Amino acid sequence: MSFMRTFAKVMATTALVATGSAAMSAEIAVIGGINSDQFWNKIKKGVDDARLIVEANGGKVEYLRMQSYDNFAADAADIIRVAISKNPDGIAIPDWVYESQDPAIQEAIAAGIKVILFNAGTIDKARELGAINYVGSDEYIAGKAGGDQLVKLGAKKGVCINTLPGTANIEARCQGMIDAMTAAGATAEQLPLPSTSFGDPAAIAEAVKAYLTENADVDGALTIGAGEADAAAVGIEQAAKTGTVKLGSFDFNEATLSRIKDGTQAFAIDQQPYLQAMLAVTLLASHIDFGTDLPTAPVLTGPGIVDASNVDATIAGVQIGAR
Repeated sequence: MSFMRTFAKVMATTALVATGSAAMSAEIAVIGGINSDQFWNKIKKGVDDARLIVEANGGKVEYLRMQSYDNFAADAADIIRVAISKNPDGIAIPDWVYESQDPAIQEAIAAGIKVILFNAGTIDKARELGAINYVGSDEYIAGKAGGDQLVKLGAKKGVCINTLPGTANIEARCQGMIDAMTAAGATAEQLPLPSTSFGDPAAIAEAVKAYLTENADVDGALTIGAGEADAAAVGIEQAAKTGTVKLGSFDFNEATLSRIKDGTQAFAIDQQPYLQAMLAVTLLASHIDFGTDLPTAPVLTGPGIVDASNVDATIAGVQIGAR
């Protein structure tokens, strides 16, 4: 029997003993990114494992994924309304774009649906909207961690490569990096690319190559995700800057970790997406059925730095889908 199935049975038994009545029956909707986005497949692993716990107690979890990122802001709001139409007890929502999503989140709460923010948002935003908590990384702090790491590596001029400009969490990442490097006496700026470049490695690689060719003094780069890092690594190589430009990324995949091992990428910033989904779903279900709450807010799952010192342990987690 797997650990998660054992954990689910323990949670179910504990719930029954604690309440002396019916088992959990919360129906939860979870909103996530597109199928081709590797990061959101790590989220899905957390959702699937949380589902074992919720279903063991009579509840239900449905994972609703974006179909594309081409019309991101509007679609992010629309998928919340799709979730509302299913009449769940709770929704776990990444609040990517405040201007478009907040009204939809308020509609959910007004309909009596409990909401927890995860992955994107802040505890201040959760309190403003009336959500029960925020689970995830503080994106500004994570961005500062990336900027600090580049400075430690000797970078004097950095660039944050942004394929989702305008999204609150990504803008916070880039701003944190810029502020950290500026505070250390270095310089940094953002390279905003059209959102249509998201998932288009050729377009990202070409844009990075062109940028580095035009800005020969840039010696540090931070990407918003692992896929972008794959493409940026190609662009850096095409610009003949491998080894000169220190590359970091938010999140990672197997290729990221391979580059860290061979020294062609310096680091990755881990926000532990598996834990974000697992904790958000189980905390929301417990809150709905038993009125439980946490004195800890937000529940932070990052940032953590993955570099040559801990890459092997991280690879072990990747092999089972939990990192």
